[in-house]
Amino acid sequence: MTAPDRVTRFSGDLFDEAVKAGARENRSARQQLEHWARLGQSVSNQTSASRSRVEAALAGKLASEDLTTEEAVVFDAEIATLIKTKLPTINHVEERATAGYSSVILHDGVLIECLPDGSRRPLVDE
Repeated sequence: MTAPDRVTRFSGDLFDEAVKAGARENRSARQQLEHWARLGQSVSNQTSASRSRVEAALAGKLASEDLTTEEAVVFDAEIATLIKTKLPTINHVEERATAGYSSVILHDGVLIECLPDGSRRPLVDE
């Protein structure tokens, strides 16, 4: 007996990518998302030495340059996924300020220095 389908939500851009990729592979968007999920599951379930090396590189315990070509592909995919999912939710300026560092942002075409105390000042050429 198979489990009933469950409803879930995907980001609009991921769904759009699935529509395009699915069309190339003669799959529906749902089939393409399931295909990607199964690929990801397979990669995540690997307990081989290669997977351990990729995880060590992700943790900063192994230089990414030391990975094999195949390991580097998985490493790059993991990094790309982390960037897509984490970047929109992280306030880098606030995190850097908490650590005592200044940051520079571009706001309306002007470079602004954000200081650890929360103050901001425009950077201008003199």
